[in-house]
Amino acid sequence: MHTPAGTGTRSRPRRTWPAVLLTGLALWAATVAVTLVTANATLVPTVILLGSFLVPVTFVTWAYEHRQGENATAELLFRAFLVGGVLGVLGASLLESYLLRQSPFVYLGVGLIEEGVKAAALVFVARHTARATMRDGMVLGAAVGFGFAAFESAGYAMNAMLTERGLDLAALVQTEIVRGLLTPVGHGLWTAVLGGVLFAASGGHWRITVRVLLTYLGVSLLHGLWDSVHGLSALVALVLTGRPWQVQALELGRVPEILPYQASLILGLDIAGMVAVAALGTAWLASLARMAAR
Repeated sequence: MHTPAGTGTRSRPRRTWPAVLLTGLALWAATVAVTLVTANATLVPTVILLGSFLVPVTFVTWAYEHRQGENATAELLFRAFLVGGVLGVLGASLLESYLLRQSPFVYLGVGLIEEGVKAAALVFVARHTARATMRDGMVLGAAVGFGFAAFESAGYAMNAMLTERGLDLAALVQTEIVRGLLTPVGHGLWTAVLGGVLFAASGGHWRITVRVLLTYLGVSLLHGLWDSVHGLSALVALVLTGRPWQVQALELGRVPEILPYQASLILGLDIAGMVAVAALGTAWLASLARMAAR
């Protein structure tokens, strides 16, 4: 049957984010393989950059293609990711080096600082945005958070690679895989929540309302809990199954040796804790998305 021109069914736009993800993953795997075979240290920066930026860049591509932000242009998303991410990392590094001291609440301090600097970077990037909706804040906040995560992951990967025995490619790859899998429920998620509430309260004029402040404290707490999961898991495992000599070491402020069966319990508690924190953050973001849709 002949269909007149202009009256046919409109084809769905082609999505490129799966190609970005699969192509980037293939390039990263190929670079790792060649680096392993040739022992060519000049390829290490390529491994770090591809592995650290793959998931964050895929998200930004997905957000732009789905037009999740009404006023989030490609240029604004790029600036949020790059400029916001770099400013966030720099600000967090400065503040953490001057303000944080080793204490039981150090990770809460990390959460307060890093969520604060990411929010400030978001406001700076979006300061000229004429119209600001909750959806825009969620998308741009996530872009800033993913940019922060990409640069931070690159640093963690490099630190994992540098050992007393020389360059450890296996440690680098392991770090990038773990952080890549966890990236969607970390920095991007928390800053998306805060960005959505901040933009909803602004109405074109940046305001720190009670809801914005409570949201900032809430995402900072989720951030602190995420960073504290392993330490809390170890503490719970030692309290439940600790030998007397382990408990005594804890009371003296020392970290006791972990027994094999306790290591298995700690791993299980780690996974359960991360799943719980990720579920809380995801549910929070989903509720904001439903509000934005209405």
